[in-house]
Amino acid sequence: MSHHSASVEVAIIGSGFGGLCAAINLRKRGIEDFVILERRDFMGGTWFQNRYPGAAVDVQSALYSLVDEPYDWSQLFAEGHELRDYTQKVIEKHQLAERTRLNWTVSRAEWQEGEQRWQLTRDNGDTVSARFLINATGPLSTPVTPEFPGRDTFQGASFHTNDWDTTYDHRGKRVAVIGSGASAAQVIPAIADEVKALHVFQRTPHWVIPRPDYIFKPWQRRLLRHSFVYQLLRKIIYWALEGRVLGFKYSKAFLNIVARRRAMKLLKQQVADEQLRKKLTPDYTIGCKRIILSDTLYPALTRHTTQLHDKTDGIARINERGIVTQQGQAIDLDLIVYSTGFDATDGLISYPVFGRGGVALRDKWATYPRAYLGTAVPDFPNLFIVTGPNTGIGHTSALFIIESQMLYIMGCIDRVKRGGADSIEVRADAEASYTRHIHNEMERTVWKSGGCHSWYQSKSGHVIAMFPGFSFTYRRWTRNFRAEDHSIA
Repeated sequence: MSHHSASVEVAIIGSGFGGLCAAINLRKRGIEDFVILERRDFMGGTWFQNRYPGAAVDVQSALYSLVDEPYDWSQLFAEGHELRDYTQKVIEKHQLAERTRLNWTVSRAEWQEGEQRWQLTRDNGDTVSARFLINATGPLSTPVTPEFPGRDTFQGASFHTNDWDTTYDHRGKRVAVIGSGASAAQVIPAIADEVKALHVFQRTPHWVIPRPDYIFKPWQRRLLRHSFVYQLLRKIIYWALEGRVLGFKYSKAFLNIVARRRAMKLLKQQVADEQLRKKLTPDYTIGCKRIILSDTLYPALTRHTTQLHDKTDGIARINERGIVTQQGQAIDLDLIVYSTGFDATDGLISYPVFGRGGVALRDKWATYPRAYLGTAVPDFPNLFIVTGPNTGIGHTSALFIIESQMLYIMGCIDRVKRGGADSIEVRADAEASYTRHIHNEMERTVWKSGGCHSWYQSKSGHVIAMFPGFSFTYRRWTRNFRAEDHSIA
């Protein structure tokens, strides 16, 4: 078997919004010598991968899109198919498919001191050498399925929401959905009236507030095609959402009064049964876990064909016929859907990365993942992590953060190239002081002190997913490059 090796200026790992955004930015700078490596057999990331019924975005589409790529969205919150079309148009417009290698699973990345380059090894032994490495594998791309006793003995169909089998017909079937987070909240209403019986297993209830969706009229869609109107709408949505930070960070009273009141009102309006309402009422501060936007979840849970099992009646085991609950109920099933989330905290990068002197990123992150601006790590020259530690944003568009990161990443690449240097690396003291600042700010936030356990936290108890402030603060930091924080060689 022959191994292929190739050499490029920039290697991008992942072809979701992060990777596409990086590629577009390189092209804008006239850097054409790059490759996108994608482990799946299709491009496009999240919205191509997550094809479960009801998949849709939680942020108004006009803001959840690339700043220079306007689109005439059909509704305020786009659904999966429209996000796929949008992504596809971006790929075609910038001719990124020809720059992408599919089925290219990175098995390791290694900094080579002599050449001052990154060597990437594929699972079959092929290699790519690159001066700069942009990791855009995404924070929510490695699904997790808990090890329930007997999980593998089940004779029916089972899959994770992230890996939905679109050939399976769930209509008229007996279905269990395990999990109650954001994906479950979309799947449940999408299938509730099509299945024969639906069992929902919830460990912890989530706070739910209405989703103010809106279908754009044809004349409004025509307006959206104008860049000026599009940018204006983005700005309006952006500033409306930015105010939520005040609640997450500075005033739990504000969150409790405004958001909690809306959540309680929705619960009372939509769930008449007191027992069920009790099961659905969280015991932690609103905002501590991701808030769910939905007008359809509660009605789906109150259907006579739906049964909600809370933690007092969780899963004891799974057998060939279905699920046996802790209270001894044996439930016969045709399909088990795992809506059990992702390895988001301690598994940010799924392959081993070795930096200067062979230091492993995994060891560097043994206590918890950390990075300067959530992007750069000392001892790992020319490596940039898109949506790295503490870049998650609970109140606005992740794409705004990705585009902010690009300001910093492209700034770094420009400086190396302009100065005729080989590498750029963040200084250890700069990263330490950045990380200290982030975690000091975090102490005040609801994610740290709201009394819940969520995927925002790592095993160390540090909140490592979220950025504890305004996204415009983050944008300002990424725009103002601090030369003194870096060594360029």
